[in-house]
Amino acid sequence: MSYREGRFWQPDVTVATIVVEGGRLLMVEETVGGQLVINQPAGHLEPDESLLDAALRETLEETGWDVRLTAFIGAYQWKAPLQPDGSGGRHYLRFAFAAEPVRHHAERALDEGIVQALWMTPAELQARAPQHRGPLVWQVVADYLGGRRHSLDLVQHMVSPEPL
Repeated sequence: MSYREGRFWQPDVTVATIVVEGGRLLMVEETVGGQLVINQPAGHLEPDESLLDAALRETLEETGWDVRLTAFIGAYQWKAPLQPDGSGGRHYLRFAFAAEPVRHHAERALDEGIVQALWMTPAELQARAPQHRGPLVWQVVADYLGGRRHSLDLVQHMVSPEPL
């Protein structure tokens, strides 16, 4: 049965933040399915949350850094491969943002599963490509490094008025 025939389908909506300082990228090492992987600060959009607020929240939760969003890099679709055990196959819609660091909260506990936040050069990140959580990790960085920046005004959050 297809979506048009009434089957419900919904992609996982995620945000990711490219935080850059001194030519280095703020990345996270996290444990996923028992493996250590590398990702940008990233995570799922929560109900009633704007994409901009989600990017700020996820970056703080995963790295301990407050950041200032500076640009919208782009929107990306990716379907994870189906695994032999039947897992995977999820469809992701990722909204990526550029940011600059503002303040580090070194005492803050990081999200569950996050091993550490670390600063990496693009070459260091690329050298560890087999550990990337997925292809969007490098694609978003490559787009950022290639100069892809759009105004944050492209990302709108519409809120319905409360009933009288």
